[in-house]
Amino acid sequence: MGANDLKMNPDPAEFRPPARRRSLFYSVKFFVFCHSLLQLAQLLVSGYMKSSISTIERRYGFNSQKSGLLASFNEVGNTILIVFVSFLGSQVHRPRCIGGGALLACLASLIMSLPHFMGGMYKYTDSINSSGVNSSSLCQSESPVSTSSPNQSCSGQQGGAQQRVYPLLLMGQLLLGIGAVPIQPFGISYIDDHASKKNSPLYLGILLAVTSIGPAFGFISGSLMLRFYVDFDKLSEDQIQLDHKDLRWVGAWWLGFLVASGLLFLAALPYLFFPRSIPKEDEDEESTADCKQQLQQTDSETSLLQFLKSFPRIALRTLRSPIYLLVVLAQVNLAALLAGLATFMSKFIERQFTQTVSFSVMMIGGVCIPLAVLGTVLGGVLMRRLSLSVGGASKLCTAAIFLCILSSMPLLFIGCSTQKVAEVFPQGSAALSCSAGCRCPAEAFNPVCGSDGVEFRSPCHAGCSNVQIDASNKPTNYTECGCVGGLGVASPGTCGSGCSKLLLPFVALLGVTSFIASFSQTPSVMMILRTVPAEDKSFAVGVQYMLFRVLAFMPGPVLYGSVIDSTCISWGRKCDEKTSCQYYDLDHFRQRFLGLQVVFVCGALLCFLLTVVVLRRRARQLETQGEGVKGGYAMVSASSKEKALEAIKT
Repeated sequence: MGANDLKMNPDPAEFRPPARRRSLFYSVKFFVFCHSLLQLAQLLVSGYMKSSISTIERRYGFNSQKSGLLASFNEVGNTILIVFVSFLGSQVHRPRCIGGGALLACLASLIMSLPHFMGGMYKYTDSINSSGVNSSSLCQSESPVSTSSPNQSCSGQQGGAQQRVYPLLLMGQLLLGIGAVPIQPFGISYIDDHASKKNSPLYLGILLAVTSIGPAFGFISGSLMLRFYVDFDKLSEDQIQLDHKDLRWVGAWWLGFLVASGLLFLAALPYLFFPRSIPKEDEDEESTADCKQQLQQTDSETSLLQFLKSFPRIALRTLRSPIYLLVVLAQVNLAALLAGLATFMSKFIERQFTQTVSFSVMMIGGVCIPLAVLGTVLGGVLMRRLSLSVGGASKLCTAAIFLCILSSMPLLFIGCSTQKVAEVFPQGSAALSCSAGCRCPAEAFNPVCGSDGVEFRSPCHAGCSNVQIDASNKPTNYTECGCVGGLGVASPGTCGSGCSKLLLPFVALLGVTSFIASFSQTPSVMMILRTVPAEDKSFAVGVQYMLFRVLAFMPGPVLYGSVIDSTCISWGRKCDEKTSCQYYDLDHFRQRFLGLQVVFVCGALLCFLLTVVVLRRRARQLETQGEGVKGGYAMVSASSKEKALEAIKT
């Protein structure tokens, strides 16, 4: 072919207009990336709140029941609005709704940090004064100063800012729950609508993985933030007199909320630029437009009033299924267990094994949560490899929960009793006459450990009249202590429970228990999806998560907090009001806290056992009609089996 032929017959591709490069916001892969970052930031706030709850409790003098209510209050707004998400899913601009929810969560996170800036500095008892002598904590039989100082300090602490702390934290939690409502449901439905059938499971798997590790990042970030002193922004390093091991230490609980707020704001911005609908992967724009038009026609046929009218009927039909109800009740028991342990397990480790707050939080976020995620994944892999039916899944769940009971029972016996504390433990100890003339303030709490192994609430209660300080103005030893036997010397800090050597086996056994219990998560979800009619699957999952919130996530932390409060043997006092607990009966704390865990696990085991019994009875009934399947319902959608089941129900 010559040059003239090339000129006379040019390649049509040379004159084809260049393809218009689509914006990044028209890519479903970019949406998955943005949504993963947003879910990570949103769940980081939730995990961080639970990791900081005991620190907030100590900072503002809340009891455990009050802090448990605070931890669960974000479920209130979430529960109220989650019902309407399934109806509004495809009738609204989903990316903008997600972005709006993220911005609301950003505002809520800012509100959560406001109490630190509204109130004054953290005031702990027996602090070093400017002269370098800890006069308020020493035995002063002749000085009348201690009788007047508490009244002067109370006048400033009972201001409006201090009284508004708890309502402000509750409002932040409420807004955080409302902001989280559209994030996961709208994101999953948006991805499923616009991803190809081949890639959709991969994208959803990425989101579920992020959902699992998000709280772990929250606990790890909490461990890092709580290493800083709460008022490090107001005091120089030389002015900070406490260390991490001091029972009065309060970490910078507010710092993580500021960081999370910034992350949420950055993660919310891309959603303002995503269109309402994007071209589906491997399909052209015309087919996408046709699908969009069909969706709009389907949505217009169902009104909100019709949805609300059909809600009770579908809910009753779903809850009448015994298998569905038993599986959901089993999951509710496990969810209540998870809600309580995630909120207070770090506090348990801190008190039982005399560890710092940051280290206790790291044990939860770095050991227990990752093992639970691994167990969830392996449970799904095991189901796929064994091709388990519904009956097989129920047996797997029963076996996992039974092993969970076996691994959790020894936890009740790993621990020590409360150290001997003068006038506190053993309970009923008589007041010490040796410190009767020291005029010790009732609010004094500055634990010291005597050379005879007895702990005292303050150097004043130990009868100490002299203190040795180092170059940084921190006390090193208290001397001339009339109530301390032997040398009459006391060192700053608690004597501890003596259980630190048992921490490693406890955490290892707790991690194994979390790993085994999480094996039941994927099989139980598949049992729900395979035992309800196809048209009710989405609704059944929605009812399941609503019951989680109403029966587990909301009351669980409050119940655990009440149980913990019942083990307190010495409450703090401030301005003639009871504050947070200073000393617990560690035996009762361990037995009641972990005993409640065993109760919930036994409840889950009972539900799964009943599920196995019901499935066997159904299988026998189906076999007598010639339509049975040995071992339970197969994990496939078979209309004949569903019809047979409906016939048996009627």
